[in-house]
Amino acid sequence: MRSSAICLCKDRVHYKECSGKTKKVVLIVVPSVVGVSLIALVLIFLCCRHKKRKSVPFNSSNFLSRSISSKPSSKRDPEPGSSVYPAHIFSYKELQEATDNFNASRELGDGGFGTVYQGKLRDGRIVAVKRLYENNYKRVEQFLNEVAILNRLRHTNLVSLYGCTSRHSRELLLVYEYVPNGTVADHLHGDLTSEKVLAWPIRMSIAIETAEALAYLHAVEPQIIHRDVKTNNILLDNNFRVKVADFGLSRLFPVDATHVSTAPQGTPGYVDPEYHQCYQLTDKSDVYSFGVVLVELISSKPAVDITRHRHEINLANLAINKIHNHSLHELVDPEIGFESDDVVKRMVTMVAELAFRCLQAEKEMRPSMDEVLEALKTIKSGGYELREVEEEDVNATPTDDSRLLKNNYPCSPDSVVGVWPSKSTTPDTSG
Repeated sequence: MRSSAICLCKDRVHYKECSGKTKKVVLIVVPSVVGVSLIALVLIFLCCRHKKRKSVPFNSSNFLSRSISSKPSSKRDPEPGSSVYPAHIFSYKELQEATDNFNASRELGDGGFGTVYQGKLRDGRIVAVKRLYENNYKRVEQFLNEVAILNRLRHTNLVSLYGCTSRHSRELLLVYEYVPNGTVADHLHGDLTSEKVLAWPIRMSIAIETAEALAYLHAVEPQIIHRDVKTNNILLDNNFRVKVADFGLSRLFPVDATHVSTAPQGTPGYVDPEYHQCYQLTDKSDVYSFGVVLVELISSKPAVDITRHRHEINLANLAINKIHNHSLHELVDPEIGFESDDVVKRMVTMVAELAFRCLQAEKEMRPSMDEVLEALKTIKSGGYELREVEEEDVNATPTDDSRLLKNNYPCSPDSVVGVWPSKSTTPDTSG
């Protein structure tokens, strides 16, 4: 068998000794036919690999793919549009076109992890398109979480998800039904406050419909904890009907679990203090946040306001102090008829009483969302009047806030540390 000396040089492959100033890289002795073939294949492979590295630019889909695959749990994360996440898949180009290339004039506001734009699809539907802020694993996780949760929910007071882009798209985008009348926050203390004050009956309906949406989330199996209940996430249509939105932080609650141990997340001013301290998420965490929403509805004040006195920056603390000290009139928005309409005064007082119960520091002292919903419906229907006749001291005057707080349905403790019975509580055991 004949052998040859092969030199791998910068200019070419030599089959004899190198001459002149050409530098010899390596010398190997192989059977001539097999050796030449092997070296040619290696050279082709190295050359192609080098060209591929130079030609592939950095882009978000590559980053997202790597960020997902780098996580141990990523193999269990299905693609939106699969049987697990059966969402309609939109192309990035289609949504770019729908939003006029994400024109700033089409911005509707900021969601939990992205900016929301108004768009018009090719089929004529007006939609809201949420665009991811940045490309990192946490955002991808929230994107998949929201798709998974909204795809399994159907309720008139929950925003509908129309679809999304693929998780490997250039950008992650979620497409929702368009809810045209802003948020509850906009109408209470935001950009829409100058248009028209929300009348008390509308505020009452908002409270009931939001409670219905949350009670529905807590009743499905597995249970869903929203974890970011706030007036900015309660959308309103032109008839002031509620659509609860933004499920990026929501959690599916394991069946038979008493709590989920997780780092506290949510919006300052709305986060359950016990969840914040003990890292235990329960359905009562949503109840606490809803209590803050109730206080916003009766006061028209934001949940956090650093221009208020240092002890009143947090609206929940402010409300508890005012209610406990029988100074509710100092908390209530004077524009809703609290001082001029006895019926409104009684209803507002009782909603404040209910908010007081929702804002209890210990979760066992808070009602369930079902109980909150039942109480709100009773207040709206006037069912509390029968209890007043039976229980209220005949010498009490209709303007005595303290008597109303102590005697109206539903009853509450005399202080924030009192004990009251509840039909449904969350056990304080680990699981």
